[in-house]
Amino acid sequence: MSAEPLERHLQPFQLTAFRPGQRDVIAAVLAGRDCLCIMPTGGGKSLCYQLPAVAREGLTLVVSPLIALMKDQVDGLTRLGIAATYINSSLAPAEAFQRIDQMAAGRYDLVYIAPERLRSSLFLEKLRETKLQLLAVDEAHCISQWGHDFRPDYARLGRFREKLGYPQTIALTATATQGVQADVAQQLRLREPQVFITGFARPNLSFEVQPVLSEIDHERSLTGFLQTTPGAGIIYCATRKRCEELAPIASAVSGRRADLYHAGLEPDVRRRVQDDFRSGKTPIIVATNAFGMGIDKPDLRFVVHYNIPGTLEAYYQEAGRAGRDGDPARCVLFYSQRDRRIQEFFIDSAYPEPEIVEQVYNFLRQIDHDPIELTLDEIRETLGLNIRSEGVAACEKLLAGVGALERLDSRQNMAAVRIDSDLPSLVDLLPKQAKMQRRVLQAVEREVGGRRFERVYFPPRKIASMAELDPAAISQALKELSKLQAFDYVPPFRGRAVHMLIKDKEFDDLGIDFDEQQRHKADEYAKLDRMIAYAEAHSCRQLEILDYFGDPNREACGSCDNCLVRAKNQAGGASPASGRRQLPDDSESPGPRHREADASRSPAVVEAVRIVLSGAARLKGRYGKQMLAKMLVGSQAKEVTKFRLNQLSTFGL
Repeated sequence: MSAEPLERHLQPFQLTAFRPGQRDVIAAVLAGRDCLCIMPTGGGKSLCYQLPAVAREGLTLVVSPLIALMKDQVDGLTRLGIAATYINSSLAPAEAFQRIDQMAAGRYDLVYIAPERLRSSLFLEKLRETKLQLLAVDEAHCISQWGHDFRPDYARLGRFREKLGYPQTIALTATATQGVQADVAQQLRLREPQVFITGFARPNLSFEVQPVLSEIDHERSLTGFLQTTPGAGIIYCATRKRCEELAPIASAVSGRRADLYHAGLEPDVRRRVQDDFRSGKTPIIVATNAFGMGIDKPDLRFVVHYNIPGTLEAYYQEAGRAGRDGDPARCVLFYSQRDRRIQEFFIDSAYPEPEIVEQVYNFLRQIDHDPIELTLDEIRETLGLNIRSEGVAACEKLLAGVGALERLDSRQNMAAVRIDSDLPSLVDLLPKQAKMQRRVLQAVEREVGGRRFERVYFPPRKIASMAELDPAAISQALKELSKLQAFDYVPPFRGRAVHMLIKDKEFDDLGIDFDEQQRHKADEYAKLDRMIAYAEAHSCRQLEILDYFGDPNREACGSCDNCLVRAKNQAGGASPASGRRQLPDDSESPGPRHREADASRSPAVVEAVRIVLSGAARLKGRYGKQMLAKMLVGSQAKEVTKFRLNQLSTFGL
């Protein structure tokens, strides 16, 4: 396609020119290539699949992680007169089925779905009736086992592509290391994908790290920042409790309305907070990492990390929400060495020890009622576990992975069935004298339709009406039908629930791969070490980030705190006491390696002192001289390995 026609396709989007990198990606998509697109936040990733969706006949199916993101995208496209819709759990079943039928009839250019939708055999059946010309996978880093552990259905997208006959696919993300890029391509089973990396650098963002020594110092630093930094922004905190403490402080000291957001709030409250933030009614949000994805607010003037996040990927993803309009914005990290212990606790909770998983399994399988409607906190408190509620969720996830239980969606007085059989009907498996069960099963099969091998929810009274039976009789018949191997029934429940699938196996026979868990845990600790290294770096902050992501065009930003101090020192405007202490670019420690050795001392003594000081610097004041000595001589003592001091570069020197 020549340059002129391609530019002409911008008209439906009310655009006159492409942003950097967009044109090359779109040309590759229109040429039929599978693509992996790494484009910074605000770089215009969406146009890379939206324009081909309009320029070509057929359907573009967009897999997107959040309902808010889908709605924003679809609303914007609809205003432009582009035929787009979304199908997700926010819709009533009748509305969802109607949109699926319209999709099959070719009414839409783009349809946005959550990855879980591809589990539906009914949806897949209807999708095969369409001319699927492109599958777009947004936030593609969620697929990678080395990326963010987001939703398991993201990891299954490769299998879904196979079921769909390997349609042309574009995977898009703003943050992915080289390892994650390779893993995404492999997991999605892309065919010789063309990889586009338009650069991770955000020149309009100013990165800085402010060390804090105490909680009082921490709050004072935030207060000073808010009093001198105007505009809208996000303040990220590690815990819900800290959000609740800081939101009123942020409002009081900034003179701007501040609200809080975390996953523990009611859905209606979360939606209200998001809407108020988007509209500008609430300029400042104090939030956990549950906030931000899908919030396309271009005029954020700052993002503050009150606590250090667990990975550099998470940090850059969150900090990158500032300044999407291209105007200058500040990204500030308050760094306390105490925060490392918080992140280590999070990692340990996410990868619970086998004995904790065993406790949770044995507790759940002894409960008689089904489904089990206990909150994560109730399970944690009953067992007296020293982990977060997310740690209990991790236990349930492991048990679900080996088929021991099923974690059910929150429903209000809905029952659920799952029919795991390709037989046209299970009725012939029942004795002819079981007339009531046969009538109920026929009604259930009509309700399930083509949605085999997935959990189907329904109000019991609907089955009672279809079978023309009393609701009490329906309930009893469904329980009896559960004795069929391919028929699984869950009675009505209200909130989150767990449905036990296995109760008679011993824990050791479940087959959980804890070695794999330990490998993932070690990876998370390595990522945390890299995040700490960023916070303690004396080189350009932007370069630290770009090196991590392997940006081939990386260069110093000149605007971060370290670059500004270095420029000031080089200009002779700062004495050693007036600015941040700078190390040579190739220095690994604050030891005296760059000083001239005293001629009266032997080289061996100087080298020994250098190693000791270097080792002490790496302990960061957290341990005493005995631990320092054990680390330096390479001790295999339990406390050395427990605190991972054997992984320091000075171990055994």
